[in-house]
Amino acid sequence: MMEAEMKRHFIVAAIFTIPVLILSPSIQGWAGYTLPPNPVWNFLLVLAASVVILYGGFVFYKGSVASLKLHTLDMNVLVSIALLSGYLYSLGSTFLFKAPDFYWEISTLATFILFGHWMEMKAQRSASGALKELVKLIPPTANIIRDGNVVEIPTSDVKVGDIVLVKPGENVPVDGVVVEGESSVNESMVTGESKPVEKRKESKVIGGTINGEGAIRVRVTKTGEETAIAQIIKLVEQAMSSKPRVQKLADRAAGYLTLIAIFVGAGTFIFWLGIGAGSLFALTLAITVVVIACPHALGLAIPAVTSISTTMAANNGILIKNAEALEIAKKIDIVVFDKTGTLTRGEFGVTDIIRLGDWSEREILENAAAIEVNSEHVIAKGIVKKTQEKGLQRVKAEKFMAMPGKGARAIVGKNGVYAGNANLMRDININPYIYQGAISKLSSQGKTVIYVATDRRLQGLIALADLIREESREAVKNLKELGLEVAMLTGDNKQTAAYVAKELGMTTFFAEVLPDQKANTIKTLQDQKKRVAMVGDGINDAPALVQADVGIAIGAGTDVAVESADVVLIRNDPRDVSKLINLSNKTMRKMNENLVWATGYNVVAIPVAAGILVPYGIVLRPEFAAVTMSLSSISVVINALLMRREKI
Repeated sequence: MMEAEMKRHFIVAAIFTIPVLILSPSIQGWAGYTLPPNPVWNFLLVLAASVVILYGGFVFYKGSVASLKLHTLDMNVLVSIALLSGYLYSLGSTFLFKAPDFYWEISTLATFILFGHWMEMKAQRSASGALKELVKLIPPTANIIRDGNVVEIPTSDVKVGDIVLVKPGENVPVDGVVVEGESSVNESMVTGESKPVEKRKESKVIGGTINGEGAIRVRVTKTGEETAIAQIIKLVEQAMSSKPRVQKLADRAAGYLTLIAIFVGAGTFIFWLGIGAGSLFALTLAITVVVIACPHALGLAIPAVTSISTTMAANNGILIKNAEALEIAKKIDIVVFDKTGTLTRGEFGVTDIIRLGDWSEREILENAAAIEVNSEHVIAKGIVKKTQEKGLQRVKAEKFMAMPGKGARAIVGKNGVYAGNANLMRDININPYIYQGAISKLSSQGKTVIYVATDRRLQGLIALADLIREESREAVKNLKELGLEVAMLTGDNKQTAAYVAKELGMTTFFAEVLPDQKANTIKTLQDQKKRVAMVGDGINDAPALVQADVGIAIGAGTDVAVESADVVLIRNDPRDVSKLINLSNKTMRKMNENLVWATGYNVVAIPVAAGILVPYGIVLRPEFAAVTMSLSSISVVINALLMRREKI
């Protein structure tokens, strides 16, 4: 049922309810006016009420048929029973037997229920509407480079492999890789990252993000439904339609409540008719029971919160693939991080430069970089990158000679310069163990040591390591403050693992674990009755992510459709794990609040509707029951919407 269709049925029902009220004898008596006698009034009353009940209520009859085909009973069945029983009784009172009719009551009932449903749909649309705004971030046209010229074409016509020019201030039209130019890009609308992200050659960009001050040329890698934004929307909608365990229980309870409402309604009618209260009074209370007991609030209690929380998560770069993960995350006992690329950057960087000869730290670094500049080895890249970060000039090297398994040699300036391991030093008659104390200290920290020497002398040491992310320390601290145990899983040796764990404030780590053994490590923790969240890259850690109670893939970037994970973190920021746990706590609290309200409402409302307060002169009429039922449903949606004010 679309919101526009519900609105249309409500408007028609509301328009035709007005003449029903004007023509109703009961309303005339209460309002103190009387229409001049005319048989046409009765005909018009029946006609107007028929439009309200048959057209306005059609949405509920259609829903009832669908429900009964599935052998289930839902809110549509209850509303249909209430409307049709009142309508048929009124037709009988008009044409078959002399009794007061029920037209205005069931007409206002139908109108109020339609209005309530329309308001619920508007609230729900508001809940998930922010996500749909992402689609509008994709510009309708893109500037592509063809034969050296810039050509503007519809974004839908852009193909993988095309080169797109993105000017300063423009929205990036597609996912791709920068091939030329430098700029900063605002990715907050997709990843939740508030600071602009620097982009240069080989950097990935996401469609829908906003380019900053520089023009960039982007090679298209994904278009249409394959782009990150399209995948994000798809995953969030998938999560919204999935059901956590608590919702399955609520659905089951709603089914039982529907049966209870039917039986209590029938029992109410029989009871009041049996004690001589009259058929109209008995039917009024019976319909009131059926209407007020509609488990619509119970049915909305969980989906309304799921819709809000998954959208909030997506706006913070956290994609929930299954709503059940939100429920389980609150119960996690231990979070296990893969080390490489998750807690560390996954790339070697220079951590120490130690002078041992005549050269300064700058000369040690420049000479080593001159040798390593043409190498693809990760250590060589780390040394070269350090010179770039320091803004050092590239020194020219000649007569380069690689020494496999040992290092390399070249002529730099007037010197023969060597950069490599201890074996290379021995080959050129330099004792690598003279400074064993310093070397052992660096090695104990999990660092790789590169010796830099001239033909006659050891000039210095360069230590490199897989650099720990600054965010990792805060991530571990945040999780500990939430009362969670934090552990690290790595294939590295125990010495390196112990150093990294100590730096991050962890006491638990698993070292020398081969990729195919990671899932077994997770299972061992689960056998200890612990609920485990595993955080990894979603590729090498896939079996462990699947084994974990909650599998979290980190650093997905544009590749958000990670099959092995329950949750995908777009950013490569381990602090987002604590955000997920916080969101889970807030989500479950809201779900429980809604369930308490929805069930509490029915526990109180059904006895009142059945007439328990009649001895005190209090009778709840069907139209007021409809208002109460609608307000109950709307209230759980509004309570869910209040989550938007909270930070995660």
